[in-house]
Amino acid sequence: MAGADRGAGRPRTSVWLEGRPAPKRRSEQPEGLDRDKIVAATVRLLDAEGPGKFSMRRLAAELGVTAMSVYWYVDTKDDLLELALDAVAGEIELPGGDDGDWRSQLVSLAVQYRNLMVAHPWVSRLVGEYLNVGPNAMAFSTAAQRVMRSSGLSDEQLPGALSLVFQFAYGFGTIEGRFNARCREAGLSQDEFFWQVMGRVQDRPEFDESRNFMEARGGGSVEELRGRDWEFALECAIAGIEALRDRAAERASGSEGASGDRNAGGGGGGVTGGAGKRPVREGHRQSTTG
Repeated sequence: MAGADRGAGRPRTSVWLEGRPAPKRRSEQPEGLDRDKIVAATVRLLDAEGPGKFSMRRLAAELGVTAMSVYWYVDTKDDLLELALDAVAGEIELPGGDDGDWRSQLVSLAVQYRNLMVAHPWVSRLVGEYLNVGPNAMAFSTAAQRVMRSSGLSDEQLPGALSLVFQFAYGFGTIEGRFNARCREAGLSQDEFFWQVMGRVQDRPEFDESRNFMEARGGGSVEELRGRDWEFALECAIAGIEALRDRAAERASGSEGASGDRNAGGGGGGVTGGAGKRPVREGHRQSTTG
């Protein structure tokens, strides 16, 4: 194998940072096999069976080739999983240019990131194991940074705001995807599974508070309940970002006013109460229907 001793003496970084040249097909290699087809088959297997059952031998069988044929295009299983991770990141549609409202663009990216975790439940696990610095992942990251910068937050505040939105989307989508998988394994719909559980705890006093909480959420299917939770939570995040941005601007305005009064020789009074401050506007309520 080309990469049998690639990592000897140094830790593995990323397939995207190794600089391995694209392989040239040998005459003995299967006709029509290339890295894109191998990655696409990997995604299909991961979707169907998860990373726990994935192996190079299983992949080779899916492709109808030998395992050594696969290794001609990738050095290791880790490299292949990284390639698959970046391939599905390419499913996210990125906003074009700097036009458009940053709130709607942020909502779109967050909704798609959540949907990615649901459609490909294995992604949430691999995101934490690999650097995830492929071209599609970096294009998404760059787009998210540009959108968040348009909110008016300072560069110092951007990482925290991005974490708020996308770690939330990651966690929400991860739980949703795993719940869906659990329902499929049980041979039940999401609603059937949910009401089966609710029936089991109906007469258990230790669940009274949780049961009352669930009833207060209102009726509807599991999908509808989840959708309302998602929309309101994302509204809260955006409103918080706007409020903190405006509070920082308010403080800066107050500091400039105080400095101006001192420079103008305004005596010992300084800036009083709310002088020089502008009001914090109410948080924008943004629709988050995905």
